[in-house]
Amino acid sequence: MYAITIDQPGGPEVMRWAEQPDPELLPGHVLIDVAATAVNRADLTQRQGFYPPPPGASDILGLECSGIVAEVGDGVSEWSVGDHVCALLAGGGYAERVAVPATQLLPVPKGVDLLVAASLPEVACTVWSNVVMRAGLSRGDVLLVHGGGGGIGTHAIQVGVALGARVAVTAGSEAKLERCRELGADILVNYREADFAEEVKKATDGHGADVILDNMGGSYLGRNIDALASDGRLVIIGFQGGRKGELDLTRLFAKRGNITATGLRGRPENGRESKAEIVADVRNRLWPLITEGAIQPVVSAELPITEAPRGHELLDSPETVGKVILTIPRH
Repeated sequence: MYAITIDQPGGPEVMRWAEQPDPELLPGHVLIDVAATAVNRADLTQRQGFYPPPPGASDILGLECSGIVAEVGDGVSEWSVGDHVCALLAGGGYAERVAVPATQLLPVPKGVDLLVAASLPEVACTVWSNVVMRAGLSRGDVLLVHGGGGGIGTHAIQVGVALGARVAVTAGSEAKLERCRELGADILVNYREADFAEEVKKATDGHGADVILDNMGGSYLGRNIDALASDGRLVIIGFQGGRKGELDLTRLFAKRGNITATGLRGRPENGRESKAEIVADVRNRLWPLITEGAIQPVVSAELPITEAPRGHELLDSPETVGKVILTIPRH
């Protein structure tokens, strides 16, 4: 098969489309002929040499894909050859074929194009596991989403609205904020021009945010606590703004606040807090919202996999809103 290879860490130019060994099909796994994959921030970090895959995972980039089931391993009964699926991966999506545990497959939602479905698994599992399963977002809550114009952000806005929450977002341009408004956010903060903690408190009559989904980490820690409502939940899923921050615990105590930091890629395949558990809950509770049209994929660009370097550049572009997908040619 062909896949994106990286000879040494570096910029987008280090990626090339080249022949690679076929993936091994293990018991309990499914082999997928990949139709498309999507670019995630983790792909850029891995390409630069700073985010190695978990032990046993493919070192090929790609944390999600869509495609058609080509073969099923021993012990797999739910999926059949020819099924149209999308999948959460620990790696391997930038390739013609990928092997994945059957428990990490999802059916392509009704009404969603097979290629576009590649943009769903990573954002859906990340947002749902953190905002709903962990932070317990409820109707009437205020949800603050940092990076509202990104793949995670555009999906989180829609999840919040669908569940009856009021959604606040931060973004770095008026164009991105306008797209967030179109998706349902009604508290819009340009982080280049205003303090998000002050703006969220002002817009909520001092209440603040019940749930905060944060991709910035250290640099936002103090202001996130300022923005947090009493009994609020801060979920940190990234550290684009640094790994270290200073926290005055008295402020957290006063709000009875909760801080959680979670990742998705390194979770176990099965058991408590596993990928299988998350995927099952996403399928049962989130997938119907997508089928109904309450939540829709947001794709900014679609490129052939041979233009993966351009895809990485687009993800880093301030103009890109939502996901960038890479389509896989069939020989």
